[in-house]
Formats: sequence, structure tokens, C-alpha cells
Amino acid sequence: MILPDKDIIESKEESEILFHLIFCHPFEGDVMNMEKPLKFGVLIRGNQKEDLLNILKGFRIDGKLAWKALYKIKRPGDYVFYAEPTPYWEPAEGKFIVHYTKVIVNAFGLEEGWDAEVGLKAEIIPLTRPYGLYTGNVFRGLVKVNGKPASFIPVEVEYYNRDKKYKAPAGPFVTQVIKTDDRGSFCYAMPKAGWWGFAALTEAEEKMKNPEDGKEYPVEIGAVIWVKVEDIK
Repeated sequence: MILPDKDIIESKEESEILFHLIFCHPFEGDVMNMEKPLKFGVLIRGNQKEDLLNILKGFRIDGKLAWKALYKIKRPGDYVFYAEPTPYWEPAEGKFIVHYTKVIVNAFGLEEGWDAEVGLKAEIIPLTRPYGLYTGNVFRGLVKVNGKPASFIPVEVEYYNRDKKYKAPAGPFVTQVIKTDDRGSFCYAMPKAGWWGFAALTEAEEKMKNPEDGKEYPVEIGAVIWVKVEDIK
């Protein structure tokens, strides 16, 4: 998860953003240990990258390591914040997990760059402007893996159930599952206000060696994007 405390900036007084980078199951709230990411940066207006790895600071949630950062917006436009995590070994599934994650912040009314590609190994390109969305709006995205559209792969969708306020009526309600079409795109209507995470999952071509036993294991790579929706009031 990369969650800013606001995704739309309209005045200089609110131009400083607090980010939290957390590795967890968003609906159920189970937090896992997150080593310092390999990359954390921002793509500004689609043409300027800035490395932000040095502004990350570690903190603890439920005793597990997570990260936070303060970033000040200086110019109008769309800011695509992204992270490449350190591979996470999941012994229960016998594989490593690497989820390339994005969130977009708009600043000062200039809507330029929200659909720009960062160039991550796995990436969701928004086909719907990913901010200024009402509850019930549809979000569409294009999944790319190694720069090419990824056809017929699953996209898991979860609501960020902050403070574990809501309880799912049954297991399948926790994670919604859709698939990309033959062109690699997907569509989902968000039924509740708040943050929604989309994770398009596939397996990397190469395997990764586990230093504990020296064996090679599969690597799950995910393209993740976070989108916030608001109720009409």
C-alpha cells in the first residue's frame, strides 16, 4: 500500500503530503513486515522522475516494520508515486512476492500526467482518471507486464478497511476478483467511499534463489494501484 493523506491538492497550505507504505491485507488488516523498498519515487507530469528513497522513515504497526514519508508539492500537475519493494518470502506458498505499487496525486488543477507510464516491470496504467471519483464510479485500467499488455490475468480488488470497521458476510467478499480481457484491460465499479486497491497478479519468467536453502522458487509479481472515491454530499 502507498496511501497519501490526500490525493488532490488545491492550495499551498495543503501541499505537504504524508505517505504511508504498508505491506498488509487491506480488508482484514493483517500487517506483514516490510523491508525498506528498493525504489520509491515520483513521476511528475509524465516527464520528470525524482528518487525519494532517502526520505523514507521506518515505523511500527502491530510490531511490524512499515514506512512513511513527507513530500511537498511545488508545481501543478499529476504526480505518480511508485514503489518497488524488497522481495518478500512467503513460506506458506513457497514463493517470493514483489508488488510494484502506484498512487496518483493531482496538484493545483493541472490534470496532466495521470496516465503516464513509470516503466515498472508490472504496472497498471489508468484508463479512468484516478482521482475525483464518486462512489459507484467505474475504474478502468490497462495491465502491462514487461511493457506488454497482460491478457486474461486475475486482478484482485480490496477495500482498505481502516480500523477493521467492517466485517465481510463471507470469505469471498473480502477480495473481489476480476480478470483482464484479451487486450489486458479491466473494469470495476467501487461501491463504497474510501481507498480501493487493485492488484494484477502474474508470475515472473525467472525464479529467485532463497538464501536459506539455496533453492530457486517462483516469484509472484503484482501491478498495484490505489484509487480513492468519495460520496456525493
